[in-house]
Amino acid sequence: MQLPIVVGVDGSGPSLRAVDWAADEAALRGAPLRLVYASLWDRYEGALLAQELHRPKEEVMAQDVVGTARLRAERRRPEVPVSTEVLPEEPDHGLVRESRTALAVVLGCRGRGGVAEALLGSVSLMVAGRAHCPVIVLRGSHDDLSGPHDELSGPAPRGPVVLGVGEKPTVSAAARFAAEEAVLRRVPLEAVRAWRRPGHATTAHPLLAGEPAHFERERAVEALEEALADAPAGLEVTRRAAEGHARDVLLAASQEAGLLVVGARRRHGRFGLHLGRVAHGLLHHAACPVAVVPDAC
Repeated sequence: MQLPIVVGVDGSGPSLRAVDWAADEAALRGAPLRLVYASLWDRYEGALLAQELHRPKEEVMAQDVVGTARLRAERRRPEVPVSTEVLPEEPDHGLVRESRTALAVVLGCRGRGGVAEALLGSVSLMVAGRAHCPVIVLRGSHDDLSGPHDELSGPAPRGPVVLGVGEKPTVSAAARFAAEEAVLRRVPLEAVRAWRRPGHATTAHPLLAGEPAHFERERAVEALEEALADAPAGLEVTRRAAEGHARDVLLAASQEAGLLVVGARRRHGRFGLHLGRVAHGLLHHAACPVAVVPDAC
């Protein structure tokens, strides 16, 4: 049985855009769509949700939320099977459990207060750090997929799939996921590896100054080749070794990307994933959707 694409819905604008994105993804993959509302979500978002729906908080009912989301998905992609579930629990716990039997979990990005464009909703951040499958958080303006559609490939392409190649450059779950997405969307795959000059490198002599930088750049190039060793034949792939902080390099790449994919490492002896500073920065500030892929998925 095909695993579903799971969407966390709460009735807000960002979550409905997540429904759109996930419906397109389900159509691309031939997968069912599962819309999940955690009924204790209002501990996190209740007041804001009521304001967005222009209704008193006490009138915002779970069935209204999932019913609206289902109608939206069916109108957008009538060929995709849709199911709904109301979970009487905290959203982060419920969605992490759902991730055990999901192809991917899709979440809207909701900011808070006066810096909404810069902050990530607490539920999205917690789920991205603990899920058992890829989690896609719809960052930036790219989460609005209301543009023209192609009958076979979903929304009009909005840029390449960008893969952030990390410190362990062996073929990873993130690399495989990024390649799959690029093939499905019929867009190029761009693999990016950041590198930096050693802090102790001397600049007193021009020849000596160039040696450490050359070595680090060559290591980055080798990492890119290793990460893409299993790239499908026929997929257009570009490799880019860029000098700078990984967070800054990938944030710049997200400006033109349709999807940014990064990996997450499992902690030994502890539940959950390790989201380092780079992944945190991307989830908060990227200009396109970000997929966090656990290394064991």
